[in-house]
This record gives sequence, structure tokens and C-alpha cells, in this order.
Amino acid sequence: MNSDAVVLHRAGPADALPAAEVWLRSFDAALPSVRRAHDDAEVRDWFSRVLVPQYETWEAVAEDRVVGVLVLNGAELKQLYLDPAWRGRGLGDRFVSLAKQRQPDRLALWTFQVNKSAQRFYERHGFIEVERTDGLRNDEREPDIRYVWQPQK
Repeated sequence: MNSDAVVLHRAGPADALPAAEVWLRSFDAALPSVRRAHDDAEVRDWFSRVLVPQYETWEAVAEDRVVGVLVLNGAELKQLYLDPAWRGRGLGDRFVSLAKQRQPDRLALWTFQVNKSAQRFYERHGFIEVERTDGLRNDEREPDIRYVWQPQK
């Protein structure tokens, strides 16, 4: 199944746990060297209490299964995680296009310095690196990179 058969829609309360499961699978697969600051139960609770009710959370559903999650907080792209089986199939491209439609003037995000595939992905979508840190400001204490996208004028 390609990403065109996937439905993107706003997540509701019942979607929080399936979205958290995607986050957990994706984080573990994409970032095996990064220490997770929160255990599985804390991540599930964070999705249920914070991300889905307080932020603009979108999910991708294929065959009644959540396969991707995008979280926006205004112009901040907070989360973009795909089920590992769905990487490289155009779903991330669809999520970034949606984020740009929702925030057409500017988007910003953080990614870990070790996540080279995410860096290539965001740079391919026009994001520009604007800052690198030692990671002391994030929960994982992992060096990270700030990216910003603004439309061409």
C-alpha cells in the first residue's frame, strides 16, 4: 500500500494511545543510540494528557491502523514520527506538506544531531539549519539542531 491510500486526520482522545505506539516504535527504530528520557507508560500518558488534547495532533491511518503522527504547536513542528514500515513511502512528505499548509508563513523544529536521515529529510523540504546545541535543554540531553522553514518570497 502506498501513502496515497493513507488517510490523514486530526487525532481525538481515542487516538492518543495508538499514536503513542507509533512514536515508541519509530523512536526505538530510528534513534537506537539515544537514551529515552521517559519510559513507555510516561510516553503514553504524555500523548493522552498533553499532545492530543493540547496540541494540533494529526495521524495517518492505513487499514484501520495508525502508521504516523504529526504534532504542531503553532509554527513549531513538535513531532513527526512514522511506523518504521512506512518510512520511505511518501507519508512523511504528506505530513510536511500538511504542516506547511497549516502554517504557511513559517515552521521550526528540533532534531537530534545523530538523526542524519531526519536532517536530510527536512533539508530536502527546504528547512535551513539555524542553531546547534549541546542538548542540555532537551530531556534526552542529546545534542540537537534547530531547523526553520519559510516560504520563498
